[in-house]
Amino acid sequence: MEILTAASAFAALAQETRLAAFRLLVRAGPAGLPAGEIARALGTAPSTLSTHLGLLQRAGLVSAERRSRQIVYRADFEGAGALMRFLMEDCCKGHPAVRAAIGEEAA
Repeated sequence: MEILTAASAFAALAQETRLAAFRLLVRAGPAGLPAGEIARALGTAPSTLSTHLGLLQRAGLVSAERRSRQIVYRADFEGAGALMRFLMEDCCKGHPAVRAAIGEEAA
């Protein structure tokens, strides 16, 4: 992951509503949640939430799928994993325990 991509993802998560939405989608798992359900759960206006989810989507942390009249959002676990690997890749000189924690085999 490039540093600018990582910075964009961290910036997207550095806001209370976006972080709460992302965490809610992580808990929902692969099935995701419709936008209206996310807005209700967070007590956020749908138009405001749409802006926040769009930012998370552009940062590679959320994906969206239109289902008839609904948009279902999901956490992008691949994107989130890449961000975590970026954060930890230089940690502790490649110590096997750290590499295992981020899903890499020890060197």
